[in-house]
Amino acid sequence: MSIIENKKLAILGTGNIGMSIADGLIDSNAFQPDQMILTRRKTHRLDRFMKQGVHITSDNLQAVKEASILIIAVEPQQIDELLSEVAPTIQAVQHTIISVVTGVSIEQIQAKVGDQVAIVRAMPNTAISLRESITCLASNEPGESLQLGETIFNTVGETVVIEEELMGAATALGACGIAFFLRAIRAASQGGIEIGFHSNKALLIAAQVAKGAAELILEKEQHPESEIDKVTTPRGVTIAGLNQMEHEGFSSAMIKGIVTSANKAQGVYKKD
Repeated sequence: MSIIENKKLAILGTGNIGMSIADGLIDSNAFQPDQMILTRRKTHRLDRFMKQGVHITSDNLQAVKEASILIIAVEPQQIDELLSEVAPTIQAVQHTIISVVTGVSIEQIQAKVGDQVAIVRAMPNTAISLRESITCLASNEPGESLQLGETIFNTVGETVVIEEELMGAATALGACGIAFFLRAIRAASQGGIEIGFHSNKALLIAAQVAKGAAELILEKEQHPESEIDKVTTPRGVTIAGLNQMEHEGFSSAMIKGIVTSANKAQGVYKKD
């Protein structure tokens, strides 16, 4: 029997990332719609899930009572209010908390709900809706709760277990990274337009090239430079373009952006 079989899951605070998680879990068949509860103040924004058979409500307490897996997906500035609201209903014997809230530590969550509750921190990205997320996980209980987190998020992509102190870094590289690579695809498509392609074809080519580049790394398990060497010939067109990008600070800009986001992630939560 699967560790998640017959369990009910609630996503508390179903904004963009919460909806992406719900989409991925439904698509993967890890949870049937009637096993899921989504909460949000403006419930009409979740109408499409209701039409699929998911229980939609603005009542966090009722959701907690009915579910055993609680995914907390609110904004950092909202988590204290939410935890204060639901803490009296949370029971260590019933609940596992999975938090996808940036910058909020396990210890800080425990201070609200008690130190006996199993807590997992997870940092997925929005590609979870397509079951292509990379999700970094850390837990205060490395046994069943961490296995539960891995089981859930392996259905919607890949998982990596990390030390909790690296969660800020995981936010920058794994979650914010989606935006960084999308911006790189957009820039490539704009270059394609400048050299003669119509915008739709330029974007298609750029996106497929990015997808192919990623698959080369994931499937062959090679360092990027090994694949780059295959397309950079002496005095060739590829090395000329790469060198010009490096002169303009391409790699440096990406590195600085990731470091900046990691530093920012450490300070987004202001404790009550």
